[in-house]
Amino acid sequence: MKVYNNIFKDIVSLENLFLAWDEFKKDKRHKLDVQKFEFKLEQNIFALQRDLNNKAYQHGPYLGFYITDPKLRQIHKATVRDRVLHHVIYKILTPLFEPAFIANSFSCRKGKGTHRGLNTLAKILRKVSQNNTKVCYALKCDIKKFFASVDHSILLSIIKEKIKDENALWLIEEVINSYWANIWERKGLPIGNLTSQIFANIYLDKLDQFAKHQLRIKHYVRYTDDFVIVSSDQDYLENILASISTFLADKLLLQIHPQKIFIRKFQQGIDFLGYIILPHYKVMRTKTKKRMVKKLEFRRNEYENDEITKYTYKQSLQAYLGVLSHANAYKLSEELKHEFGFYLLG
Repeated sequence: MKVYNNIFKDIVSLENLFLAWDEFKKDKRHKLDVQKFEFKLEQNIFALQRDLNNKAYQHGPYLGFYITDPKLRQIHKATVRDRVLHHVIYKILTPLFEPAFIANSFSCRKGKGTHRGLNTLAKILRKVSQNNTKVCYALKCDIKKFFASVDHSILLSIIKEKIKDENALWLIEEVINSYWANIWERKGLPIGNLTSQIFANIYLDKLDQFAKHQLRIKHYVRYTDDFVIVSSDQDYLENILASISTFLADKLLLQIHPQKIFIRKFQQGIDFLGYIILPHYKVMRTKTKKRMVKKLEFRRNEYENDEITKYTYKQSLQAYLGVLSHANAYKLSEELKHEFGFYLLG
């Protein structure tokens, strides 16, 4: 394993801090806290670099709020200063850890994503079922309260396997320990931090490596805390579940959600990432459709109240139509175009 002894200088370089600012500010220029930071941009960036170099930096508090997507989630928003630093850390750490990740880990990775994960699973299902000529099963699991359950000490120990730079480790630990899901345990990653994306993949890569190299699971796909294993043998899936559950509990202090363990035949449809994969087509989950309509209604109200431009509203419509293009949803696409005035936008 390649290790890295001198990455702190890259994190604190003025060039990377200003590049991180440029990346961070995209689509946020109208936010008041971003405008305030930008008003004294050079002063703020130089002060951040000075605090980092002097090890005087302390992560600030979070602003908590809730969203429904579709279930209620608590989002934690860091200060602008901290979020700029998160961008730098993400930029530096990602290329160090990314090459070791397995191919079928699809969450928050360049060139991966929801639709590649969905299409990969569909191909696996067709292959194992020999184009639906043989019985094929999929085991689908969800890790219970994953982001709230990530153990800080375990995460840091995994990072230390590759990062040997003491200054960088001091900073990474400061960011990780800036958030506790509860006041009794050093656990949890804040949903909303860019760094949480790379930390989640680093943490669950241990599961991926165990699945692929120790259990030698051939057909395995993961997206964040959802994973699917495909086999023609139902007993094999039931046995492998026990091994994975034990590994997660012993090594990562995680638990599979007991009410979200499913073994289904391919012919019944495999629920993954908001879609149902069937032998000859994919359809959207009913909950996904309802959530899409609700969000489009919200965007239409914004447009009608002059809170967003026609261009922004049309971009939102096109984005959702793009989501539908990955399923057999021509009728629904036409209904949404008619309902939300797509043809009237020019």
